Amino acid sequence: MILQDKMTEILPAWRERARKLVKEQGNVRVNDFTIDQVFGGMRDVEVLVTDISYVDPATGIRLRGYTIPEVLEKLPKAKSATMPYVGGLYYLLLTGELPTTEQALAVEAEWKARAAIPAHVENVLRAMPDETHPMTLFSQGVLALQTESQFVKRYSAGMKKDEYWIAALEDSLNLIAKLPVLAAMIYCRKYSKCEVGRADPGLDWAGNFAHELGVANKEYEDLTRLYMIIHSDHESGNVSAHAVHLVGSALSDVYLAFAAGMNGLAGPLHGLANQECLGWLLSVYKKFNGVPTKEQLEQFANETLAAGKVIPGYGHAVLRTPDPRFIAQYEFGKKYFPNDELFQLADLVYQVLPGVLKAQGKAKNPWPNVDAISGALQYHYGVREFDFYTVLFGVSRALGVTANLIWARALGQPIERPKSMTMAMLEEIANTKG
Repeated sequence: MILQDKMTEILPAWRERARKLVKEQGNVRVNDFTIDQVFGGMRDVEVLVTDISYVDPATGIRLRGYTIPEVLEKLPKAKSATMPYVGGLYYLLLTGELPTTEQALAVEAEWKARAAIPAHVENVLRAMPDETHPMTLFSQGVLALQTESQFVKRYSAGMKKDEYWIAALEDSLNLIAKLPVLAAMIYCRKYSKCEVGRADPGLDWAGNFAHELGVANKEYEDLTRLYMIIHSDHESGNVSAHAVHLVGSALSDVYLAFAAGMNGLAGPLHGLANQECLGWLLSVYKKFNGVPTKEQLEQFANETLAAGKVIPGYGHAVLRTPDPRFIAQYEFGKKYFPNDELFQLADLVYQVLPGVLKAQGKAKNPWPNVDAISGALQYHYGVREFDFYTVLFGVSRALGVTANLIWARALGQPIERPKSMTMAMLEEIANTKG
C-alpha cells in the first residue's frame, strides 16, 4: 500500500525528532507548560474545574468533599441494606449537600418513573452480530436513546442559555434511569443468563440492576450499590470524563457526550484494568493450583517484576495510601465471603505485593487501587464475563460525568478549544531558550 510504504519510510526520523526533543529539552517552557507536558498527554496540567470530586493524595477520592468512608457512612440506606441509596449519592453530587432519606428516595423515584426503554433501542441491539463487544452495544444503545433528548428539542425551540442546565438535568435523569436496563439487556442478549425487563418495583436503582442481571442475591444488591458509588467519579481529567466534558462543551446533548465518554472508557488504557487484574489473579491461582503460600507468592512476584512484567492493580499516580475504594471492597469481601479462595488470593497479594514493589523500587506508591479487587468480587457472585465489566464501570461513571456536565451548562462553561503547535515551532522555542 502506497501510504503505508511512505509512512514506514519517513516515520523513523519523526520518532527520533520527538524522542530527542522530549529527552533533551523536555523541561523548556512553552508559555505556561513544558515541552514534556505538551508531548505527555497534558498529564497533571491543571486546566479543568470541577467541584464534584477531587483525588486527595492522603485520603483518596473525595466526592463533594467527603471521603469514601464518609460517603458510605453518611448517605441514607434502606433498612434491609448495608450500602446507601445511589439516588442519595446523585443528590450529593449535584447539590453538594447530604440528602435526607426522603430526598434520596425522591431521586430514586424519578429514575424508576423514567426507566422504560423505547422499542427501537432493543431493535438496534438485536440487529448487531452476536460477537459484538458489550461496550460497542452499550455505546450504540446510548446513541439510540438520543432520540429522547429534551435538550435537543428545547434548543431547537429557542431555549435560553440560562436554562441549558435544566434540559441537561432532564436528559441526565432519563439516561441514568435507563442505563441499568440497557446494560441488563446487553448482558442477557450476550450471555443468555436472564430475562430482559424483569424489574422489581420494590427495589432501588442499584438493587434492581443486580436483579435484572439475574443475580438473585441480597448481598450482590449491596455490592452493586457499593460498586456504583465508588466508581461514580474520579476528577475530570480521565479519558471518559474529559471526553464527556469536551463533547458536551459543543452543546452536544448528554446522550452524545456520554457515548463519546464510553468509547474512551472502552480503550485498553482506561476501562479494562479491572478485568486485567482479575485475569492476573486467576492466572496465579491456576499456576499454583490454588492459593499459594506467602513465600511462594513473594518469589513469584519478584520473578514477574524482574522479567519486566507489570502486576496490574498496584501503584497509583497520586495516592500515597491504599485506595479507599479498594479498602471498601476488601472489607465487603472479608465480611461476606472470607473463605472464597480467589478473595483469599487477593488478600494475600495485598499483604505481599506492596513490600515487594518497595524493595524493587518499582513504584513510589505501591498501594492497591480500586481495580485490584473489584473483578474478584463480581466473580464470586457469578458475573464472570470479563468483557462486560467495563459496561458496569460505565453505568456507574454516568453519575459523575452527568453531574459535571449539568454544572458545566449551569455555569456557562465555553466550548473547549486548546491551541496546537507544530514540531518545528517547539524545536524553535527549545533552541531559542536552550
